[in-house]
Order: sequence, then structure tokens, then C-alpha cells
Amino acid sequence: MALSDILGALGVLPRRPLVAVLRLDGVIGALRPGSRGLSIRDLAGPIETAAGLSGAKALALVVNSPGGAPVQTALIAKRVRALAAEKKLPVYAFVEDIAASGGYWLAAAADEIYADESSIVGSIGVVSAGFGLQGLIERIGVERRVHTKGERKTMLDPFRPEKAEDVARLDRVLGDIHEAFKTEIRARRGARLKASEDELFSGEIWTGRRALELGLIDGLGDVRSVMRAKFGDKVKFRSVVPGRSWLQRRLGLDFGPRRDRVAEAIGALEERLLWARYGL
Repeated sequence: MALSDILGALGVLPRRPLVAVLRLDGVIGALRPGSRGLSIRDLAGPIETAAGLSGAKALALVVNSPGGAPVQTALIAKRVRALAAEKKLPVYAFVEDIAASGGYWLAAAADEIYADESSIVGSIGVVSAGFGLQGLIERIGVERRVHTKGERKTMLDPFRPEKAEDVARLDRVLGDIHEAFKTEIRARRGARLKASEDELFSGEIWTGRRALELGLIDGLGDVRSVMRAKFGDKVKFRSVVPGRSWLQRRLGLDFGPRRDRVAEAIGALEERLLWARYGL
């Protein structure tokens, strides 16, 4: 701690304003064994620590995420809002490369959102993707055997022909999730939205400059420049970094279960595809 900070804490000198910084970087939800996806399990503590820093004037969320699991997204955003209200702390979000889908939902947990003019913002929609492999197993002479209790347990099984009624059920589920997403954005952005819902909630993405015109963000800028403009040139930043324990970092240990290499490879591919959807 610098001498000026010590004197400030003792009341001898005025305290410099402090901004807590929390990075929300990566895919939301763990997609593969050992991955460090964003989840409430890993972020609950850091969010509370950041919001509870003594003398903090604001919480800054630095967001760089293509989205991911909707439930984890909602839980993280709710925790941010709950602690912001409890601590009476303003929250600002700063988009780096991308805040799309769930990434934008996380950014919307802030009172104000800023981005670079070339950041990717939006994708307010829901997607479910898979493969139809029934023709493949027939061609290679594999017989698939599935035994269930519950007539819909094999809904959308990739090794069976797709059924219209299963697609309709999935569409209802996706519709419910999309409506929850839209409700959150309406509540958080309100009158700042400057386009029709048909356009805003279509799943389209925009650059930061266009997102500003649409009311999806509040300005162009980065965490340092915006926070200095709001709190003065002497503002301090303190990062709260989620991560492994000191011993794990020091020794490079992984105390989790033994990894399944095939599942890990598939998960890594899924994660890569999430970023690739936005050209990253």
C-alpha cells in the first residue's frame, strides 16, 4: 500500500476514490471437464468481495463473453444486482471484444454499459444446435438400443429421426428462455432502447457504435477513461480475480476428477464454435 493510501485510511489525507474491477471473461457455464467457464459457483465470492471493498465508489465489470448457459447467466446477473443494491454501489460494464447473447445479459446487469466502437454487442436470442446421425449408424452397420421409462426421454436423440412434435416442444422451451432474456433487457435498459423489439431481440449483432445508436449501450470508452472521467484522475482500480487456490497456482495442480480426453476435446470444440460465431 502506498504512503498516500495509508495516510488516507488514517484520515490525514483525503482518500483517493476506488473502483473495484471484476473481469467476466469467457464462455458462461463449464462446457468441458476442467474448463474455467463463468459460473455462479466460481463468481459468487469474487462478486461479493468486489462489491464489499472498503471505500469503493463503483463496481466495474469488464465483459468479454460470447454467451453460454442461460441459467448461469441469470444467476450471475442477479447476484451482481443484489449486492449492488445491498452496498448502494453503482455498476458499470465495459465490453471488450464481445458481449453477445449471455455476455450482453451480464453487461446489462450494470447501470451503464460502455464499449469500444468495434466491439461486438447484442445477439439477444436463444439457440439450440445438434446433429442428425441416424443415417451414419445405419451406413456403418451399428444398431442403437435405448430403453426408457417415459415416452419423451429420447426427445431429439441425434441417432433417431427428428419428429415434428419434438421440435415443437423444443421451440416452446427456447421461447420461454428467450422471453426471460427479453424481460431482463426491457427491465434493465427501459426507455434507453431506441429501436423496435423485432429488431433488437432478433438475435442480430452490432458494433459498439451501432449499439450506441440503438440504446443497447450508453457510451464508447474503456474502463480507465470512463472511470477517470467520472471519479477524477486520481481514481484507483483494484482487480478482484477469480482463480485457483495459491497452492494450485504455485504447483500447477488440478484437484478435480480425472479428465475425459474425448469429452474435453468435444467441449473445447463447442467453446471454440461459440467464439467463432462472432468471427473471433
